[in-house]
Amino acid sequence: MPSRLLPRLLHRLLKLLLAAALLSALLVLSLRWIPPVGSALMVERKIESWLDGKPIDLQREWRPWPLISDDLKIAVIAAEDQKFAEHWGFDVAAIRAALKHNQQGGSVRGASTLSQQVAKNLFLWSGRSWLRKGLEAWFTGLIELLWPKQRILEIYLNTAEWGDGVFGAEAAARHHFGIGAAYLSRQQASQLAAVLPNPRAWSARRPSPYVQRRAKWIRQQMWQLGGSHYLKQLEQRAAWRWQL
Repeated sequence: MPSRLLPRLLHRLLKLLLAAALLSALLVLSLRWIPPVGSALMVERKIESWLDGKPIDLQREWRPWPLISDDLKIAVIAAEDQKFAEHWGFDVAAIRAALKHNQQGGSVRGASTLSQQVAKNLFLWSGRSWLRKGLEAWFTGLIELLWPKQRILEIYLNTAEWGDGVFGAEAAARHHFGIGAAYLSRQQASQLAAVLPNPRAWSARRPSPYVQRRAKWIRQQMWQLGGSHYLKQLEQRAAWRWQL
């Protein structure tokens, strides 16, 4: 009897895994057109604030692609993922460099692309477990397969964290500068992009000397990338993708 039980359990487990894979693919596909109402990171931050006894109000307003400053789009790419238009979700060279750096000790360096960050922030939890990294890779693959590059960046800009309870470009622009995301200047966009590695400790509105230097470097990278011309590359890349 026990010899028959194991194959049955394995069969049921396989069916559950296939069902989960299908459901996750359908979820990602639907978000190609439907704006996500929130993200796993937003839920995590809300729960953390409750546990700390200091509840926060989440600030977020969805803004479609045309209503977000082109300067912010380029600034985020320049700061976080300069090979965004070229890769399919993973920057292999950056991953190898990060692994080599981390093996040498000292501060831990990440190598997550914008696509990986979207997968983690939208669907998963914080942490460095192998399970989370495996799920991150799965969702990153689905995102790259089913969304055009513009959609990936659009959702990133609407879900990124820019302060305690501040999520998305519109909330960030209003919180830090008192304007809408469509009206961000090149300077303001670079300052927002500069704080992305640590948005709850660094301020885009009152940048420290380090953030100012980083913002200056980002503006230089924006110019080298070609500014708005880089966004046209995203459109061309989208044309190569499978069109539904």
